[in-house]
Amino acid sequence: MVVSGRRGSQIGLAPGSLVHVGEKKVEEVVIRVLAYNSEKLVDKKLEKLEECLEFKNHPDLNFWINVDGLDRIDIIEKLGSYFNIHPLTLEDVLNTRQRPKTEDYDSYIYSILKMILLDPKKEELTIDQVSIIFGSNYILSFQEREVDVFDTVRERFENPASRLRKSGVDYLAYNLIDAVVDNYFLILERFGDDIEYLEEGLVTQPRPETLRTIQRYKRDMIILRKSVWPLRELINGLQRVESDLIKETTRIYLRDVYDHTIQVIDTVEDFRDILSSMVDVYLSSLSYRMNEVMKVLTIIATIFIPLTFIVGIYGMNFKFMPELEWHWGYPAVMLVMTFLAVSMFIYFKKRRWV
Repeated sequence: MVVSGRRGSQIGLAPGSLVHVGEKKVEEVVIRVLAYNSEKLVDKKLEKLEECLEFKNHPDLNFWINVDGLDRIDIIEKLGSYFNIHPLTLEDVLNTRQRPKTEDYDSYIYSILKMILLDPKKEELTIDQVSIIFGSNYILSFQEREVDVFDTVRERFENPASRLRKSGVDYLAYNLIDAVVDNYFLILERFGDDIEYLEEGLVTQPRPETLRTIQRYKRDMIILRKSVWPLRELINGLQRVESDLIKETTRIYLRDVYDHTIQVIDTVEDFRDILSSMVDVYLSSLSYRMNEVMKVLTIIATIFIPLTFIVGIYGMNFKFMPELEWHWGYPAVMLVMTFLAVSMFIYFKKRRWV
């Protein structure tokens, strides 16, 4: 049974029913195959899905089929039938709300990763699901959209002496996972620069826009954390899985990716702590600025208290006030008021209150 829709479309369906859960992110599904060995390399886009059977019938070739776009359920279903992929696996491929995980189906190993992309125009994080299935000599990868994260892997195939050309598809799977993890480092580097710039103006010019930016970064860190933490379990599972599909030489490289994942997790946690402390700094900066304003206003009010007192005395309507008839009364009062104001200001200055 094949249907398309949201998560609610799966309710009541039998296990293994194919439902595309997620957004349509490409106008047209793109299928690309890369077949290789130490002597031969073929890289082409398929016009028809049936063309992949041509490579399947060559046991001397390893091949990688990448599908960009998941809304064409018929293509996913047909591709799964060509390689005897379990319906539950295809169901997970189409459900883009899956948690990163790895599963061993004996004849193939299935892994789900979360690829984090940064929109440079909107400066927002977007999450794409990447599914990787690899067997004895084939690897199938499914992406929600066409992105350039795997282009560096394809470029290394151009060198006939590269390890990719000489190794099996398990090593290629490691390279794809490593490319996703390396992309996390690029995003975190961008966040690091932005957070450093934000810190510089936090104390001197705390504004409401600054707080909104901090809150947005905190939400982004939550997204990264939810994507990276399960990835550690995924790679650890690949290292421990008892399958002949993963050679011992590849497990060494998986340990290196595991270390990189730990570094990403540590960096995300550090950024979360920094952003949390920045909120406290923001509030403290606002309080400090408010205290400075109140201090200035208090000093001004304190200086004017005795002046107001003097003016209040001479503002009373008493008939017998000698100073009112004195020729130098007004200049004398103004001089006394000026002397009081200057004296108090000098006193505050010596006490470093101003």
